[in-house]
Amino acid sequence: MKRSLVFLTLAVVLVFSAQVGLACYIGIPGQCADIDDDGYACLNCGGTDCDDHDANVNPGITEIPGDGIDQNCDGSDVLPVNHHADLTWEGPGMCLTCHESEARDVYQSVMYQWEGAAPYMTTGPAIQGKTTGVNTYCGSILGDWPVCGGCHIGLGEMPEPAQRPSTAQLQNIDCLICHQAEYRRVKSSGVFVPDPKMTISMDEAVKTLHKPNKYNCLQCHAKAGGGDAVKRGDLALATVQTKDAHYDIHMSTMGGNMKCQDCHTFTRHRVAGKGSDLRPTDSSVKLHCINCHDTKLTKQGHKTAKVNDHVAKVACQSCHIPYYAKDAVDTVEFNEATEIHRTWTGTHAKEPPYHPITEKANNLMPKYKFWNGESTNYNLYDEAVIDPETGNYPTSRPVGDVADPDSKLYPFKYKTSDYPILIGTQQLIALDTYEFLRVSGDYVAATEAGLRNMGLSGDWKLIITDTYQLLNHQVPPSFEMLTCDDCHGNTVRNDLAALGYTLKDADKVVCTQCHKMRRKKPHERHHQTHVSAKGFDCSWCHAFSRPERGLTMPK
Repeated sequence: MKRSLVFLTLAVVLVFSAQVGLACYIGIPGQCADIDDDGYACLNCGGTDCDDHDANVNPGITEIPGDGIDQNCDGSDVLPVNHHADLTWEGPGMCLTCHESEARDVYQSVMYQWEGAAPYMTTGPAIQGKTTGVNTYCGSILGDWPVCGGCHIGLGEMPEPAQRPSTAQLQNIDCLICHQAEYRRVKSSGVFVPDPKMTISMDEAVKTLHKPNKYNCLQCHAKAGGGDAVKRGDLALATVQTKDAHYDIHMSTMGGNMKCQDCHTFTRHRVAGKGSDLRPTDSSVKLHCINCHDTKLTKQGHKTAKVNDHVAKVACQSCHIPYYAKDAVDTVEFNEATEIHRTWTGTHAKEPPYHPITEKANNLMPKYKFWNGESTNYNLYDEAVIDPETGNYPTSRPVGDVADPDSKLYPFKYKTSDYPILIGTQQLIALDTYEFLRVSGDYVAATEAGLRNMGLSGDWKLIITDTYQLLNHQVPPSFEMLTCDDCHGNTVRNDLAALGYTLKDADKVVCTQCHKMRRKKPHERHHQTHVSAKGFDCSWCHAFSRPERGLTMPK
């Protein structure tokens, strides 16, 4: 019954998607326009465009050899000369023979160091990362390199920050994690070695190296925090190969079938983009929706005029990601739920690994906050302070508000966790996750070990930490975006007053700037009269202005 429901749901999604732009894949008569507007009709409609959703794929494009894409639609991806064809596996150090400069670039990257320059953090040192911070998942890597290092791109040794890396550190870089999708590894005596159960031999692995694909990236990034979809909320292993365009119109194979690098570009192995809760910045290249959708922030970018009025202060993601932690309809089991709370006071396991008890959920409505690109994050040894808005101790907060000219409204995942705090100094204790996960499953022993790791002592208690995490993925087709009423018709999704959309003074003070007091009307009527009809700027009534609208300012 469940399998039948899955296939029926998938069929409905695909047929419905066909009506809004995927018709070319199945050749529906009358719906075969040049969808990507590149001058070539699609194959199923008698044209020559083999991918009518990508303007960079058509018979007039120059082929890029060996990238896995048939750009010029001639039926093949011309392979470049394979300089690895005669290689045999000699150990990880063999890559340095030809690629030492690339290894040095990787060594200096956040991907290897797990820390770096933090220009967009308002608190903490200039260099930040996993070594300096505490989050609302596993807390800190302090004391638990053996477990946390499982997703590090090294072979087991911790990174050693240095301008001139040792040969041993360069040889510690595991290039195959990113450049061979069939590569698997296991830990032996503290060092990662090839898994003998791999589907290909190591000789075959080094002969067929490739640029990173979605699996290479998501084997770590989708499983951060302790399992698939646990941490980010908008990333899961389903993203690798789902056909469900409803799940993610950009990444699904029946949608844009985009690669991670289409947005997260690399410069000398430094990757562009990061979440609001991530401390270091690896690349100065900015990620933005207009990198592809370059007209959408203009005054005529959307068909609905009211939407164009919002683009200066509302991020694309706020309207185009109505829900996150969605299930892809074609996964074997529905398993894309994300973690919303964890407690370290218990575990269901009878033997290691002792995972904490977690609460997960699907189809969650984002929380909305103004963000100017900067964040305030908790760092080891800081004094933790309660956020009066949530009543919890924050580990990450986006900076911004309704009056900040550099802020836009963005969607966030909200997540909580219990965590130990030192009573006297109000410092969060870096709970020793190795003690908990691999040894005892006892949060008291893990907390005491954490105190020793930090060189502290004293009485402690459990409190609740929380975090906001920016959402960027799982964008559905455009017909599923939010409508005006979703935010303006009620307070279920968005409490505008809580976001700062309140009068700057009492009614009798604000209204009598221009006229005598009158009978109150619904907010939308007031807004229509004063802004749409009379062209008054927001600052007549509110404590903020919208100069980009070109409205009349107060006298």
